[in-house]
Amino acid sequence: MSWLIWTLWIMFFAVYEGITLANKTKGDTLSENFRKLFRTQHSKAGRAVFTVGWVGFAAWFAVHILTETM
Repeated sequence: MSWLIWTLWIMFFAVYEGITLANKTKGDTLSENFRKLFRTQHSKAGRAVFTVGWVGFAAWFAVHILTETM
Protein backbone atom coordinates (compact mmCIF):
# COMPACT_ATOMS: atom_id res chain seq x y z
CA MET A 1 0.00 0.00 0.00
CA SER A 2 2.83 2.42 0.74
CA TRP A 3 4.05 2.14 -2.87
CA LEU A 4 0.68 3.52 -3.96
CA ILE A 5 0.94 6.51 -1.63
CA TRP A 6 4.48 7.29 -2.83
CA THR A 7 3.42 6.90 -6.46
CA LEU A 8 0.45 9.25 -5.99
CA TRP A 9 2.65 11.78 -4.17
CA ILE A 10 5.22 11.73 -6.98
CA MET A 11 2.49 12.06 -9.61
CA PHE A 12 0.91 14.98 -7.72
CA PHE A 13 4.29 16.70 -7.50
CA ALA A 14 5.02 16.13 -11.20
CA VAL A 15 1.63 17.51 -12.27
CA TYR A 16 1.82 20.49 -9.91
CA GLU A 17 5.38 21.38 -10.91
CA GLY A 18 4.45 21.00 -14.57
CA ILE A 19 1.56 23.43 -14.11
CA THR A 20 3.78 25.94 -12.31
CA LEU A 21 6.38 25.72 -15.06
CA ALA A 22 3.77 26.16 -17.78
CA ASN A 23 1.97 29.14 -16.24
CA LYS A 24 5.16 31.24 -16.04
CA THR A 25 4.09 32.81 -12.73
CA LYS A 26 7.19 34.05 -10.96
CA GLY A 27 7.94 32.45 -7.59
CA ASP A 28 5.82 29.32 -7.60
CA THR A 29 8.19 26.53 -8.73
CA LEU A 30 10.06 24.27 -6.33
CA SER A 31 13.44 25.69 -7.35
CA GLU A 32 12.29 29.29 -6.89
CA ASN A 33 10.96 28.46 -3.44
CA PHE A 34 14.21 26.74 -2.46
CA ARG A 35 16.12 29.82 -3.62
CA LYS A 36 13.92 31.98 -1.38
CA LEU A 37 14.11 29.57 1.57
CA PHE A 38 17.91 29.31 1.52
CA ARG A 39 18.50 32.81 0.09
CA THR A 40 20.94 31.39 -2.43
CA GLN A 41 20.68 34.42 -4.73
CA HIS A 42 21.87 36.97 -2.17
CA SER A 43 23.73 35.11 0.56
CA LYS A 44 26.96 33.14 0.57
CA ALA A 45 25.87 31.57 3.86
CA GLY A 46 22.58 30.50 2.25
CA ARG A 47 24.47 28.91 -0.63
CA ALA A 48 26.76 27.13 1.79
CA VAL A 49 23.90 25.81 3.94
CA PHE A 50 22.02 24.61 0.87
CA THR A 51 25.14 22.96 -0.60
CA VAL A 52 26.06 21.16 2.63
CA GLY A 53 22.46 20.05 3.12
CA TRP A 54 22.06 18.86 -0.45
CA VAL A 55 25.38 16.98 -0.56
CA GLY A 56 24.73 15.48 2.87
CA PHE A 57 21.26 14.32 1.88
CA ALA A 58 22.50 12.93 -1.44
CA ALA A 59 25.28 10.97 0.30
CA TRP A 60 22.92 9.61 2.95
CA PHE A 61 20.27 8.69 0.38
CA ALA A 62 22.78 6.90 -1.87
CA VAL A 63 24.05 4.81 1.03
CA HIS A 64 20.51 4.21 2.24
CA ILE A 65 19.34 2.94 -1.16
CA LEU A 66 22.44 0.96 -2.05
CA THR A 67 22.74 -0.94 1.24
CA GLU A 68 20.25 -3.54 2.30
CA THR A 69 18.92 -2.88 5.78
CA MET A 70 16.18 -5.39 6.43
